[in-house]
Amino acid sequence: MTGRKGQDGLLAPDSVLHRAAERLAVQFTGMVGAETVERVVFESYAALARTASVSTHLPSLAEKFSRDRLTALAQSRGFLPKPVPEVLYVCVQNSGRSQMAAALTRHLAGDRVHVRSAGSQPGEGILAIVVEALAEKGIDVHEEFPKPLTDDVVRAADAVVTMGCGDACPVYPGKRYLDWDLADPAGLDLAAVREIRDDIEARVRRLLEELTTSGA
Repeated sequence: MTGRKGQDGLLAPDSVLHRAAERLAVQFTGMVGAETVERVVFESYAALARTASVSTHLPSLAEKFSRDRLTALAQSRGFLPKPVPEVLYVCVQNSGRSQMAAALTRHLAGDRVHVRSAGSQPGEGILAIVVEALAEKGIDVHEEFPKPLTDDVVRAADAVVTMGCGDACPVYPGKRYLDWDLADPAGLDLAAVREIRDDIEARVRRLLEELTTSGA
C-alpha cells in the first residue's frame, strides 16, 4: 500500500503475515486455534490498513495488535489469568481522549492495572497536540497507534470507559461501564488540550483508586 486506503489494505504482504501468524500460533497453543490466529492477523492488518497513512511498519503493528487481541481472547476464555484489573478506553478515533486516558493510566498505575484503548472509527495517528500535551507530563506515546474496537478486547475488560463513541461499544454483563463527557481535542489549541488532559488525569486517579482498592 502506497498512500491508498480502503480495499488496497487487503493486499497484505502475505508471507510476512503468515510468519507472524505462525509465531503467534505457537505462543497461544492450547488457547486459540491456528486458524483463528491467522484470521485475527490478516483481519488486524486489513483493519489498520484502512486508516494508516503509511505502510512501512504496518505488518509489525498488525502483529502487535493481533497479539494483544489474542491475549484478550485467551483471557476472556479463561486460559490466561488476569492478575490485575483490565481497563479499556474507547473514543471515536482513538487519537486523542482514549489515548490520553490510556497513557495516563499506564503512567500513574504502573503494573497495578492493564490498559487498552480503541476507537469506533480509528484515525490515522495520534494527534500531534495530544503527543505534545502528554510529553509535558513526561509521557512518550510515539509507539502507540489508533486501533479499531474489537469484541475480544471488550470481553476481556473489567471496566470499559467510553468517551463520545455512542453505542458503538458492545455491552456484556459483569463489566463496569462508564461514560466520560469530554471535549474532543481535535482542532483545539494546547491550552484547551491541557485542560482536557488534566480532567482525564483526575478521572483516571479516581478510577484507579476504586479499582485497586475494591477490585475490578
